Amino acid sequence: MALTHFNEEGRARMVDVSAKNITVRTARAGGKIFMRSDTLELVRTGGIKKGDVLAVAQVAGIMAAKRTSDVIPMCHPLQLTGVNISFSFEEDGIAVETFCRCTGQTGVEMEALTAASVACLTIYDMCKAHQRDMVVSRIRLLEKDGGASGHFVREENCE
Repeated sequence: MALTHFNEEGRARMVDVSAKNITVRTARAGGKIFMRSDTLELVRTGGIKKGDVLAVAQVAGIMAAKRTSDVIPMCHPLQLTGVNISFSFEEDGIAVETFCRCTGQTGVEMEALTAASVACLTIYDMCKAHQRDMVVSRIRLLEKDGGASGHFVREENCE
């Protein structure tokens, strides 16, 4: 498979997608922030002094999805038609799942991954006064659909 983000001189370029079909593109991504049970309980009960951790992480993740092309150099600016973020409390932390959709000529995987990353980082920022050794991990594409490469679903056991 040829690397598409290099020009004839071997320098970086943004791929020209103008010949691609406009289709509905979707992507789901996930991530997790591991934390102690006492920190998790503070998040769950609203005891973090900075405020509602998940509400702030939700907005931060959505904003990040919308601004992905500003921080990932070869990403195309996309007109997202939908972004959603959900959180699940687990025994050892908080799992984050993001969903992005657009109608366009290139996929939304990077937007979903960026949203998951920033949502986790925002949780870290909101909770760091209570616990500094939290770990952000498992940022990964879970599913994508649309475009020439078709449908992809991650098998959770291939980490």
